Amino acid sequence: MQTQQILEFVLDKIDDLKARDIITIDVGATSTITEHMVICSGNSRKHVQSIAEHVAYEAKEAGETPLGVEGKEDSEWVLVDMGPVVLHVMQESTRDFYQLEKLWQKLTPSSSDE
Repeated sequence: MQTQQILEFVLDKIDDLKARDIITIDVGATSTITEHMVICSGNSRKHVQSIAEHVAYEAKEAGETPLGVEGKEDSEWVLVDMGPVVLHVMQESTRDFYQLEKLWQKLTPSSSDE
C-alpha cells in the first residue's frame, strides 16, 4: 500500500471500533521517522487496547504487518507503527497530560482535524 492508502486504512479501522477525537497530522516535513501521525482516544484501557489490536490484526490480514506495537501491557497509550503512518491510541487522561497533538501541530506547517 502507498502512504495515502495506509493512512485511509488506519482511519477506517479505528472508526470500526468507534475511536474518538481523531486527529491526523502531516509530519513529513519535520520527521524522518514517519509521514503522518494519527491520534485518537479510547474510552477505557480495554477500548484503547482493542482499537490498537484491531488495526494491527487487520493490517496483517491485508499484508501490511505493522513495524511494531508498543504499550499494550498498560493500554494507557498504545502506538502502532505502520511505517509511513504512526497511530497513537490514548486514554483521555493520558492524552490530556502529554498533549501530543499540540506539540506536533506547533512543529508542522500543515495539519488537519478529521
